[in-house]
Amino acid sequence: MQKLIRITTVPSSLRTLLKGQHRFMNAHYEVIGVSSDGDALREVRDNEGIETHGIEMTRTITPFKDLKATYLLYKFFKTQKPFIVHTHTPKAGTVGMLAAKLAGVPHRLHTIAGLPLLEATGAKRKLLDTVEKFTYACATQILPNSFGLETIILDQNYTKASKLKVIGKGSSNGINTKHYDATLVSSSQKQNLKDALGITEKDLVFIFIGRMVKDKGINELVEAFHKISKANSNTKLILVGPRENHLDPLLPKTEALIQGNKQILAVGLQKDIRPYVAISHVLTFPSYREGFPNVVLQASCMELPCIVSNINGCNEIIENYKNGLIVPVKNVKALENAIQFMINEPQKRTAMIMHTRSRIIERYQQEYVWNELLKMYKSLK
Repeated sequence: MQKLIRITTVPSSLRTLLKGQHRFMNAHYEVIGVSSDGDALREVRDNEGIETHGIEMTRTITPFKDLKATYLLYKFFKTQKPFIVHTHTPKAGTVGMLAAKLAGVPHRLHTIAGLPLLEATGAKRKLLDTVEKFTYACATQILPNSFGLETIILDQNYTKASKLKVIGKGSSNGINTKHYDATLVSSSQKQNLKDALGITEKDLVFIFIGRMVKDKGINELVEAFHKISKANSNTKLILVGPRENHLDPLLPKTEALIQGNKQILAVGLQKDIRPYVAISHVLTFPSYREGFPNVVLQASCMELPCIVSNINGCNEIIENYKNGLIVPVKNVKALENAIQFMINEPQKRTAMIMHTRSRIIERYQQEYVWNELLKMYKSLK
């Protein structure tokens, strides 16, 4: 059986972003998962039934460590002789594609699930642009996980159109529609969580899920909601996700509002987001940049209308006024207006629910995405 090596920078990405896909592909290829070592990598081995291999990689620019990772990957590829190396996440893409090219791997695929460099400026942006082009040059095929991202890559002149392919209708892993089902959360579970958070039946609950960082639009979201909350005491905003203060901290003003506003409930990282989604009415996701946002898929699948920023991925899942609202990026006033609309127009908000779960099942079911990727693998000679 031909070997397929899948690589991410950190093991939690291998475990979470591609959950279930490794096991599916293992029926067709001998799959090996590679990432930095850790408990999450062992979980991938146990849960997916594949071989795993730890090679230390960093998410920041660390030239010496990056060279070491490239060399270790090169040695690993020379030993394993894979038919396909498929990388995800920026650093894994750069070191993985270079090592695979040097090792003579015939098929070198890199998935793009967002471009963090788009927020960079000056000398840092020039360096990141160069690295991005270099990564694409080492790959035989680039797989943007949304059509909007494909357009951005061409606009930035990172590579030629013939090297690009979007799998299915977008997304890296689709969504497990059986798992993200609001009916799986019991009434007692919901009531217990509401009681714990101080949420009443009268409250309209907005929710954000993701990393609590500037790039996810948290500063704008908190400012907009804080203004709204002053005149709307029956509103709550739940913030679900970890902070990354060392990489992308929030403004001190934002942190103060989160601490001081009793209607904002920061609950940190949660292993299972479903109970929090089940007690909410609207997802708010004003991110600056995405590839194809899983959170919007998950919340939509659990029948939440979504307020999203007008960026690729988000504006492919959400149709304005049909299953949510689309607002300009980094625009507090527009975000405020969208939140107010959801409060003032309960009938229109409720009507949006009709077009949430059904659209996700039709377009982004996990098995559909997996089979479309498998078809692409099988087309490689």
